[in-house]
Amino acid sequence: MGAIGRILAQGFGLLAVAAIAVVIWAVWLPSSHPVLDRIGILGPLERLGLPLASDSEDAGGGPRGGFGGGGAVPVVAGEVGDVARRDRVSAIGTGAALRSVILQPEVSGRIVEIAVEPGAWVEVGTVIARLDDQAEAIARDRAALMLDEATDTAERLSRLRASGTATTVQINEAELAVRTAELAVREAEFELERRRVRAPISGWIGLIDADTGDQVAVGTQIARIDDRSVLLVEFRVPERIVGLVAPGDSLSVAPLARRDTPLEGHIRAIDSRVDAAGRNLRIQAEVDNSSDALRPGMAFAIEMEFTGASYPAVEPLAIQWSNDGAFVWMVREGLAERVDVRIVQRANGQVLISGDVAPGEHVVLEGVQSLRDGTEVELRSRGQRPADRSDSGAEASATPAPSET
Repeated sequence: MGAIGRILAQGFGLLAVAAIAVVIWAVWLPSSHPVLDRIGILGPLERLGLPLASDSEDAGGGPRGGFGGGGAVPVVAGEVGDVARRDRVSAIGTGAALRSVILQPEVSGRIVEIAVEPGAWVEVGTVIARLDDQAEAIARDRAALMLDEATDTAERLSRLRASGTATTVQINEAELAVRTAELAVREAEFELERRRVRAPISGWIGLIDADTGDQVAVGTQIARIDDRSVLLVEFRVPERIVGLVAPGDSLSVAPLARRDTPLEGHIRAIDSRVDAAGRNLRIQAEVDNSSDALRPGMAFAIEMEFTGASYPAVEPLAIQWSNDGAFVWMVREGLAERVDVRIVQRANGQVLISGDVAPGEHVVLEGVQSLRDGTEVELRSRGQRPADRSDSGAEASATPAPSET
């Protein structure tokens, strides 16, 4: 029994030491109050009337209000602002020519002439390449001879009509022969023209993928022509900006390889629907390329800025954090009230929030360590008291924050 008694005595002694340590911690370190409050010890200590230290300590360093801790807690508060959210969207897009065509022969054959040099500017209708067309030229000449003969016959019968020598049937047959010969000539010229590959648009011709003597088939790519006076840049943005952008809006465009040379672009077109798989919206922008410094296929960095909805704005010191997320201490009718908020955006030294907070209200910036719902507060300016350990703790608690969008 002697040994058990000693063990019990030691245990009670340790408990007494721990209780004294907790009391000292609560009395002199206000930063301990949130911890003690969570484990359910702070309330019983207050009911015992202990002079718990808090942000209400005056410059002398002692607890305000004497034993029992009465009086309002002095805090520094700021007014809630009203700031419009600035949305900034970044994207990567690919440039394309204003107009672009691939040159392909309409018929099979052997190339006998390449009429332009790679990289040259060509106008609409310029002959780029010519295929072997001897057979078609012969057919065209034969059709022209047949047309001449049919025309002479028709004219002779027309002269004989006056003397009654030519019948109406003969004249009609002659006129039909003329029209048939004309169609044959048009067909021969059409087949001859199909042996020439012409530029359908004006633009710059790229590298030519064929040479004289090559045998090509229908659909063989010979070259590409690009009208790159204006580049079209297509990119995708999140669906949240639907309705915030419109054709004609300005944006910043910079070649990905030379981001130090941003260019001004404009939205040319917006897709009619949001992609259900990626939840994004396809946008097409246009960039002037009259200097011909850009090329289709280049990657571009897109930056868009626009004003969104307005939100309450507070200083970063006002934001506090708990296991449930962000919250602020509001001053309403002289009392502190905890309000849960959601971080919307951080910009220009302010934090835009969403919650039961209205512009013009007062939010606590310093002196938050001793606040609980319903605590009476006294508003003071920052210059009325020196920063103590409680305020340093307030600033530290407002600094870390999860990332927001």
